[in-house]
Amino acid sequence: MKKFTVAILLALGLSLGPPGTALAGFPEGASAYNARNYAQALKEIAPLARAGNAEAQHLLGLMYYMGRGVTRDYKQAFQWHLKAAQQGKADAQYVVGAMYYTGNAVPQDQKLAVNWFRRAAEQGHGEAQHALGLMYRYHVAGVPGDPVIAYMLWNLAAAGGNHNAVGQRAAIAKTMTQEQIEEAQALSRTWKVGTPLPTQSKTGGG
Repeated sequence: MKKFTVAILLALGLSLGPPGTALAGFPEGASAYNARNYAQALKEIAPLARAGNAEAQHLLGLMYYMGRGVTRDYKQAFQWHLKAAQQGKADAQYVVGAMYYTGNAVPQDQKLAVNWFRRAAEQGHGEAQHALGLMYRYHVAGVPGDPVIAYMLWNLAAAGGNHNAVGQRAAIAKTMTQEQIEEAQALSRTWKVGTPLPTQSKTGGG
C-alpha cells in the first residue's frame, strides 16, 4: 500500500507541471505562468476561472496547490480543480482523484478517487491510466486484482509517453501467462478514447 501511495504522489507531481498548449485560449496568463510571473498570471487567470473557464480553473487550482502567486491553500486548490473536473477537464479530474486518494484537503475517499481516475483515464490521460493500473495491480481502493487490466492500462499509458507505466508493464508481464498478455494487448488495441474502460478481464480475475 505504501508503494502504491508513493507512486500516486509521484505521478501527481508530474501532473502539476507548467501548462501547455491546452491553455491557448488565454495565452497571456499561460505565458506569464510559464515565465514565473505569477502575479501577472493570477491577474489574467482568476477572472476567467470565476467566469467558468475550465482551463483557467485548472491553472488557478495548480497555483493554489503549489503556492505560486497566492498563499498555498489545498482547499482552494481542490475547489478550483473540482470545478474544472466537473466540466470534463481530464488533468483536473486526475488531481481531484489524487487528492481524494491521499485525503489532501478533503476526507479520504478511495471510491471517489477511483471514479475520478477512471473518468480521466477514459479521456486518455496517461497519469490517470497509470494510477488506475496500480489499483488493479495491487488490489486497492475496492478495485479487484486483475493483471490483465493493469497491463492494458499501462500499455495505453506507455503509448502516451508515460515512462513509469513502461516499467510497471514490464514487471507485471513476468508474472502473467501468454494468454493473459494476449488478452491485454487485444483490449489495448480495441479500446477507443472516450469509451468506457473494461472493469475486469476474462483471464486475469482472481
